[in-house]
Amino acid sequence: LNPLFQAMESEVSAAFDSGEAEDILSRAFKLFVTREDIYTLQPLGWLNDRIMNFYMSLLVERSKKQGYPAVYAFNTFFYSKLSCTSHKGVKKWTKGVDIFEHDIILVPVHLRIHWTLLVVDLREKTIKYFDSLGQRGDHICKTVLKYLEEESREKRNIELTASEWTLHSMGTEEIPQQNNGNDCGVFVCKFADFISRDKPIIFTAEHMPYFRRKMVWEIIHQQLL
Repeated sequence: LNPLFQAMESEVSAAFDSGEAEDILSRAFKLFVTREDIYTLQPLGWLNDRIMNFYMSLLVERSKKQGYPAVYAFNTFFYSKLSCTSHKGVKKWTKGVDIFEHDIILVPVHLRIHWTLLVVDLREKTIKYFDSLGQRGDHICKTVLKYLEEESREKRNIELTASEWTLHSMGTEEIPQQNNGNDCGVFVCKFADFISRDKPIIFTAEHMPYFRRKMVWEIIHQQLL
């Protein structure tokens, strides 16, 4: 992980230090990010929905380039809606989209005060749950598999065979863990970043301050480094 360039570092500092909270610093994907949203990327900040959704959109945009897996990312409000209403409550969310044409589906999950990530790999028929606090999410995996079964049946008239799918909550020995109560959102973004490039997850909690500042630049410039 190379150090931030000096020009990038000064731009990140300016985003934190000057201007009004309501200033819009980036606008794309039918979303916008204000300086107040960017403030959540400061040390000890808790990432909010706008930052999470904007970053997931950047990952999806990058996946359109040659050499990357095709990625679809659900909005951060998707799982909470799904868990309350089942498939019928979210079936319009994929209007005009066949999620099964993608390689990877990212589902950021907000558990009141904690961010986690569920990843569907349609190539391998796996559903994996990534939690930087080491908690299991077997029930979340099952909920999303049931959603996929109903989505496939209704949108494609194809029955999925649940027994062909592997569901797994990643253990603390398999993925890095946070060492504070603030970095879960950054962990989710970086889990998604590495997975959406088919790269092994090799970062650690010590990389979080670097990732926070790097994400500021990427969101402002709408470009992943």
